[in-house]
Amino acid sequence: MKRYSIALLIVLLFGAAKLPFEQKLNEEHRASFFRGAKLDLGLREQIGQGGFIAALSGFRSIVADLLWIQANTAWQNTEWGRMKVLFDGVTTLQPRVVLFWDMSAWHMAWNASRWAADNPKQPREALRIKAQREYFELGRQYLEAGIRNNPDRYVLYDRLGILLKDKLGDYLGAYEAYKKASEFPDAPAYEKRFAAYYLAEVPGREREAYDMLVKLYHMGPEERLPTLLSKIYALQEKLNIPQEQRIYIDPKDRE
Repeated sequence: MKRYSIALLIVLLFGAAKLPFEQKLNEEHRASFFRGAKLDLGLREQIGQGGFIAALSGFRSIVADLLWIQANTAWQNTEWGRMKVLFDGVTTLQPRVVLFWDMSAWHMAWNASRWAADNPKQPREALRIKAQREYFELGRQYLEAGIRNNPDRYVLYDRLGILLKDKLGDYLGAYEAYKKASEFPDAPAYEKRFAAYYLAEVPGREREAYDMLVKLYHMGPEERLPTLLSKIYALQEKLNIPQEQRIYIDPKDRE
């Protein structure tokens, strides 16, 4: 007990010495969209008294890393509820670390949801599907919260597009997420392609998608990938584009 008290005193003294620096850092973080780290009683319940004191004393990153290790252990043990609590603590402490949001969403929407769908302890399929969709939604919530804290990064928009398309079948949402990602100067070229691909699956938006795909086609041979060509071909048929205006003819139709 005495050793714990001495250690606690050292942490608090070190934290007090760092206070001016921490205040300056917090100001910079707020200016950089650092909105998520709220050191309140909710966080204290998530990370425990010792972790909360350490976080107050300027050791946010260290505490977050320790919680992340515990969360991965919880994942290996399929302790999904505990894993989420730990992820909440990690992302609250380090909201500007994109990886934490990304992986938290992945564990929920892919790993936990798969377990829920196959859960042998739940004989009712309807309840398994319900639980699975709840994990999909938790994944989406992590990504949307991550975007709010990192609106200057394209990565989480990309991951949101994947989740909306693959897990929720929301092609319009996937299009909007990829379109937003594509607007960042450092985003990969495929973001624009995927935006057009998924817009093509939205009823009533086919002409808009076709125009986007044609624009990509005219950007050069490197854009003329098999998927893009097949999408153009399908939309030409669906929109009844006149033969003389079509830019892609399937080789089978040339015979």
